[in-house]
Parts: sequence; structure tokens; C-alpha cells
Amino acid sequence: CTHYLFIVVVAVNSTLLTINSGDYIFYTDWAWTSFVVFSIANTLMVTVGAVYYLTFTGVPGTASYYGLIMQVYTWVAKVAWFALGYPVDFIVHPMWIPSCMLLDLAYWATKKNKHSLIFFGGVLVGMSMPLFNMVQLMLVADPLETAFKYPRPTLPPYMTPIEPQEGKFYNSPVALGAGAGSVLACTFAALGCKLNTW
Repeated sequence: CTHYLFIVVVAVNSTLLTINSGDYIFYTDWAWTSFVVFSIANTLMVTVGAVYYLTFTGVPGTASYYGLIMQVYTWVAKVAWFALGYPVDFIVHPMWIPSCMLLDLAYWATKKNKHSLIFFGGVLVGMSMPLFNMVQLMLVADPLETAFKYPRPTLPPYMTPIEPQEGKFYNSPVALGAGAGSVLACTFAALGCKLNTW
């Protein structure tokens, strides 16, 4: 029962993260800051769940399987939002699988050492998620242009697209997301391990 409940939670949260990562993040000059926030949110979602299942089964490869499940859910979510009228380039789904593969690698290479999984795996996921997600964003159409082209009919004034300001402290979202993620992901990984001891 807990297993299937967890899958439902993953489905819902993966879908919400897909919408957020590709929607309002582009409506404001705080897009980079939003990217960092969602990098951390994505890291939380993938690390806790993947580590939970990985330590539950004890089989390297389980984390990648979990990432595959999340990826399928986010693809479904993207198709659903596209069907609702959103431009396909505007909905950027997070990349989960490569980071999960790094978790599996850390677990396998340290001969299933749980503490190594927490420290090494956590750092690897935290540092890789922002990188893979930024690669995703670089492959789509210019986000500001897209935002102007497809305005939301009920868009509040504070969400109106404006040109980003140059030279602000949030101009390096991958570095900031990776730095914060690599620290926090260790805690997230420890939580995933702890879920198996209740």
C-alpha cells in the first residue's frame, strides 16, 4: 500500500514540477532565481524517492528505474498541457534519469555503503540536476519571446513579461543551484534512507 501511495505522490509532484519549470518561470526577470528554486525542488523530489527505493530493494539500478517513472510522468504532463493549448517549447520537463544513474553508480561503486550513498550520491545529484535542466532550457525557443507571443489571458500585472536586468547576482543559476543542491541533497538522501527504518 505504501509503495503505491508513494508512486501516486511522485506522479502528482512530478506533474506539478513540470508545469512550474516550464510556465511562470519565464514570465519575469526573476527567471534565474526561479530556476534555482525549482532545481532544489527537483533535487528533493528525485533524491528522496530514488534513495528510498534504492535502499529498500538494495539493488543498484532501482534509482534509474525510479527516474524513468518520473520521466514518463513528466512527458505525460507535457502532452497534457500541450493539449490545453500551451506551445510545446514552453513546457520544459525536468531531466531526472541521468542524476538517478549517478545515484546508482555511487551505491554500486561503494559496495552498497549507505553513508557513501548519502554523501557521494547526494552531492552528485545536487550538482547534476541544475546542469541537465539548464541544457533542457537551452534547447527550447527563446523563453521571453515565447512569453510575449503566448500571453496568459488572466495574467496579473506583476507577472507581465519584462526584459531581464543584466548584471544581477542571479546570473549564474546553474552554479547557484548546484551549490545549494549539493549541500541539501545529502540531507534529502539521508531522509530517503531514514524512510526505510520506520
